[in-house]
Amino acid sequence: MKKSNIIYASIVGTIILAIILYFSLRHTEGDGHVHTEGETHTEESHSDEKEPTAIKEVELNEAQFKASSIQLGTFSDKNLSEVIKANGYTKLPPQNQADVSVFTTGIVKTINVMEGQRVSKGQTIATIESPEFTKIQESYLTSKSNLEYLKLEFERQKTLSDEEVNSKKVFQKTKSDYEIERARFNSLQKQLNTLHISGNGNSTATVPVIAPISGNITEIYIKIGSNVEAGKPLMNIVDNSKLHVDLLVYEKDLFKVKQGQNVRFILTNQDNTEINGKIFSVGKSFENETKSVAVHADISNNQQKLIPGMYVNALIDAGANTVKALPSEAIIKADGKEFIFVLEEGHKEEVAHDEKEGHNHEDGDKHEEAEGKTFHFQRIEVKTGTTQLGYTQVTLLQKIEPNAKIVLKGAYYVQSHLLKSEGGGGHAH
Repeated sequence: MKKSNIIYASIVGTIILAIILYFSLRHTEGDGHVHTEGETHTEESHSDEKEPTAIKEVELNEAQFKASSIQLGTFSDKNLSEVIKANGYTKLPPQNQADVSVFTTGIVKTINVMEGQRVSKGQTIATIESPEFTKIQESYLTSKSNLEYLKLEFERQKTLSDEEVNSKKVFQKTKSDYEIERARFNSLQKQLNTLHISGNGNSTATVPVIAPISGNITEIYIKIGSNVEAGKPLMNIVDNSKLHVDLLVYEKDLFKVKQGQNVRFILTNQDNTEINGKIFSVGKSFENETKSVAVHADISNNQQKLIPGMYVNALIDAGANTVKALPSEAIIKADGKEFIFVLEEGHKEEVAHDEKEGHNHEDGDKHEEAEGKTFHFQRIEVKTGTTQLGYTQVTLLQKIEPNAKIVLKGAYYVQSHLLKSEGGGGHAH
């Protein structure tokens, strides 16, 4: 029985000693950084972790850059969230259109403009000839002479009446004649002014037709030799420099719309030009068919890109929550992510020095001139938000310089060069 106990104790002791030696050896190997299977496993586990997005870079030479029509710029502050969508039409205010007419009958002698031509206010656009114009001038000169005589007679009779030399009846008759002639003279003078005749004594049968506003001739209703009637339009002039936009806002959004709010819309057929305006009136009654209210806004059209009757989709800024935004075409999608391209300033000089070691600055300058100017673009990952009127909210996921130049137009062209490079996408830093 004693022998069995001794054997059992020996076995247990051997096992305990083996365990102690095993853990001791394992700890020593870990401290000495011996490449064991365990350490290999650790490296593999690290390699399984998600790698950060590699920074991609594209190089374009000067010819490629010019041919691509790339446009560079920076972020814009846009209100893309607190907005009301509306649609409507551009409309010409009545103050910006005019029918040209004359006040007496006559014959068209000359036409000095053509349809579509730009004219200025006060410009002579045609001439009308009529004997009636001569008669008006003759009547004016006669009335002027009579008025001068009656004025003197009125002053004389007034003096006599004050001194009680003559009767009040004679004075009242003279006063009446003087006032009647003065009224006739003023009327004839206004007629001459309307006909744009000076009335200086040189009578003429031809009068000019003057443009009442500045604008473009849209229609000409006459030709040389035509007989014109008083008040009948001869031409039509339209000034498109200022237009109105009439928008329809639905009942649910009406309480958000106020006078003075900004209005924006995009001309998709004119390189996505953004037009801005301001609300000057909100309708007080509903349109029965659409259950909407008409909202009127002034818009600037200095570049003459708008014409009356154009259909527009507009945004009304109902708040002041602006965000950083870029044109939607500046954002590309690749591998399930979204990116923009940023121009790397000063990268060209660094590349020149790396490619040619040990050269002085003069050699470097010659080297750059020989190669030509190059443009380096870095692909930056972003997160996008709301999109409105061709602009998209953008949040940067990588840091860039505050005034960095971003590819606003031509981003997909830059991306195509990235895809053509080795490995399907430029070199990674």
